[in-house]
Amino acid sequence: MSKQEERALEALPPSAKFVYKILEYEAPLTQKEIIEETQLTQRTVYNALQDLEKIDVIDSHPLRTDLRQDVYYLK
Repeated sequence: MSKQEERALEALPPSAKFVYKILEYEAPLTQKEIIEETQLTQRTVYNALQDLEKIDVIDSHPLRTDLRQDVYYLK
């Protein structure tokens, strides 16, 4: 992770940092799995994932077994 990405991550809310750490240790995960793992609300996880995508530290692709869901992982 670059210094710029580290600074951008530090500026995010604690929930986004928590989701980042969960992905760091257990990725790839769906949004539902992240919710189960973190016990955060669906909206909080959604916002955290959006924040992490904005600073370009995570990526996603459709889940092969259920194309309605995305799988999230670190870049």
